[in-house]
Amino acid sequence: MQLFDLSGKIAVITGSTKGIGEAIAHRMAEHGAKVVVSSRKADVCDKVTADINQKWGKGKEVAYAVPCNINERSQLELLVQKTRAKWGKIDVLVCNAAVNPVFGSMSQIPDEAFDKIMGSNVRSNHQLCNMIIPEMVERKDGAIIIVSSIGGLRGSPVLGAYCISKAADFQLARNIACEYGVHNVRANCIAPGLVKTDFAKALWDNPEILKRSTANAPLRRIGEPDEIAGAAVYLASKAAAFMTGQTIVVDGGVTAA
Repeated sequence: MQLFDLSGKIAVITGSTKGIGEAIAHRMAEHGAKVVVSSRKADVCDKVTADINQKWGKGKEVAYAVPCNINERSQLELLVQKTRAKWGKIDVLVCNAAVNPVFGSMSQIPDEAFDKIMGSNVRSNHQLCNMIIPEMVERKDGAIIIVSSIGGLRGSPVLGAYCISKAADFQLARNIACEYGVHNVRANCIAPGLVKTDFAKALWDNPEILKRSTANAPLRRIGEPDEIAGAAVYLASKAAAFMTGQTIVVDGGVTAA
């Protein structure tokens, strides 16, 4: 048995048409999994799916596109239904999709924006996990991975509500681990630091902010999406069979410095 082999596994990855999610989809397919590519827009889902099939499929279909707005419970249900109809099961769930519509003081955030952040970053993960966990319990096998953030470990003057939501994701993983570990269902988080994605562009596209962000980082740089994907492959695989309820911090050493 190869520790990082995902052959025969079906992985659903939300927010997987760009950035960290896309990198995770590619790497899981490379390691043998069949992946479901999902985000709101069908055309970008189709493009990333075609890229993965071309690169890793070796003539076979290893990626399948299911557009989904994670804020709509009915669309989450459809994501699960279409995956099961296509490939029969879900072995790995990666909750990666998230939003942050506000950059500034938490004192100024509108209620609607706060609710949107909590709904997308916490409630949707909770709902999707609850839809998939029963089949994992039945099989006595399953891995849930929530892409959180080091923002959940620290306060922020400009990302307050987002950081609160990411701290909640840590607890969601811990609760799932405690409730379902007896059924061999594992749940863990990945907490990336600043990564060069469109999502985090406000933090790295500004030279002054970027300089402050990397000044005390041991590696003196921000990360690339693919540098997060390996942690997801690990958590989905047999290599992490004894790991649950935990958070892997992948931040270039920022929280250690």
